[in-house]
Amino acid sequence: MGRKFIDCREFPSEMNCTIAISADNTDELVNAAVQHAMTVHGHQDTPEFRSEIRKAIHEMEAPRSVA
Repeated sequence: MGRKFIDCREFPSEMNCTIAISADNTDELVNAAVQHAMTVHGHQDTPEFRSEIRKAIHEMEAPRSVA
């Protein structure tokens, strides 16, 4: 499995946040993204918000090996 990431640029915000967060584990990524959203953007940690975060997760391509 590849790394997963979420990019704050995909969400409208007044501050035009450019943070991207990645992790190997979905739960770890959701926890980090929720902490960022609460601390920086003032969101509340709710099951509905976590569900929205999960929908915004992308899979990263595996790095190509250099020959």
